[in-house]
Amino acid sequence: MIDTQRIVAVIPARGGSKSVPGKNIRLLGGKPLIAWTVETALSVDEIDRVIVSTDSEAIAEVARAYGAEVYERPAHLATDTALVSDAVHDLYRTLVAESERADIMVLLEPTCPFRSADDVQACLTTLIERRLDSVATFTAADVNPHRTWRIEDGMPSAFIEGADPWLPRQRLPAAYQLNGAVYAFFAKRLPVGEISLLFGRCGAIVMPPERSVDIDGELDFLVAGTLGETIQ
Repeated sequence: MIDTQRIVAVIPARGGSKSVPGKNIRLLGGKPLIAWTVETALSVDEIDRVIVSTDSEAIAEVARAYGAEVYERPAHLATDTALVSDAVHDLYRTLVAESERADIMVLLEPTCPFRSADDVQACLTTLIERRLDSVATFTAADVNPHRTWRIEDGMPSAFIEGADPWLPRQRLPAAYQLNGAVYAFFAKRLPVGEISLLFGRCGAIVMPPERSVDIDGELDFLVAGTLGETIQ
């Protein structure tokens, strides 16, 4: 809680990953992937509740074992095409019906295991002190957009009109990408029907690449496994 604001952390974890079957409970550094996120959330003093939203009993068992609450996600919100924002809206309505205020919600994707409690707290502090609607974490872009191209009819051209892809790195404007590690927002202000969890007056927290690893495929697991040995 911050200034009487109730804070609920939400960890969305579908059971139907196709890129890596059983991804959310696959072992990373000796513990299930989702456990990294649950433990981080529980270590943030400002967070009042840590909830895993899932359609999988296997994930639910692991989540409870590591100290999280579990809410069942409806099947239609756990498909490959379902939006996380819709699942968040559904959970928020459920919490309100149970008389849980949930003034601020913090969304923590389990595929970003190396975020720290400090990263989460930085988002919450920024959200409150700057009186924003939402805050998200970013990291330096893998590829600067000034170095990207479009190819039409086999002919390449700069993706950004007027950009010079040949500029040395030091002369390129800084570029960032969402890393999916933390989204913090005032729950009542989350727009209905919108995809984005970054909305209204929004802020950004920049994280270093080593804490921004996002696990999608087998190669990511290999990279994360190496990093996990140094982080633990």
